[in-house]
Amino acid sequence: MIASYLRRGMTAGLLAGLLAGFFAFFLGEPSVDQAIQIEEAAAAGQQEEEELFGRATQKAGLFFATGLFGVTVGGVFGIAYAYFRGRLAAGSEWNRSLSLAGAIFAGALLIPFMKYPANPPTVGDPATIGDRTASYLAMVALSLLVVLAAWYAARRLRERGTGAPVRQLAVGLGLVVAVGALFLALPAAPDPGEFPAGLLWSFRLSSLGTQIVFWGGLGVVFGLLCERTSRREPLGG
Repeated sequence: MIASYLRRGMTAGLLAGLLAGFFAFFLGEPSVDQAIQIEEAAAAGQQEEEELFGRATQKAGLFFATGLFGVTVGGVFGIAYAYFRGRLAAGSEWNRSLSLAGAIFAGALLIPFMKYPANPPTVGDPATIGDRTASYLAMVALSLLVVLAAWYAARRLRERGTGAPVRQLAVGLGLVVAVGALFLALPAAPDPGEFPAGLLWSFRLSSLGTQIVFWGGLGVVFGLLCERTSRREPLGG
């Protein structure tokens, strides 16, 4: 059973990863190119380190990277779906898939993005990259725990017969309070300095858009694969 969900997850992840790669290539790479031009202009006259991979190679490797990322994350998603499938309130494979993908996206990406939005490589002090990475990973882990706690609380309230308005307001308020506490407890995001604001937000939005495309594609394709299998099972039985 788990193996079948793993295969579906890897297939859906590969397709979603390639789709996200196309989005990043056409909407994200121009911002990266401009950021690199700013970095090169600022470093003019200084000794430059030879790049291991040129921009052309990096762009070609983008699809390999997003495809590999998709297969890996999709496989984990399939295993998580197999575990949570019977515990999700959604009434169909399609709704369960979209609900799980949306919850993981919110916890692993959307909430951390609001605290630590993506920055081009030229933004931030290189000496602090370790601390910044640790803060971001802590935000991701804690955000996922908050989303998991919100789901568990909603499930318990539903089992107790609590009405939808009260249940949703209580869980929503608790989620806002918990996220607010995380925002206050963790270090502030790095100051982008004099980096052009328009280019900065173009990069950030394209990065967020790439993740939306990936997780939306993963939820949609995985849900379609599961729906297709569930329609065949009665005929095979």
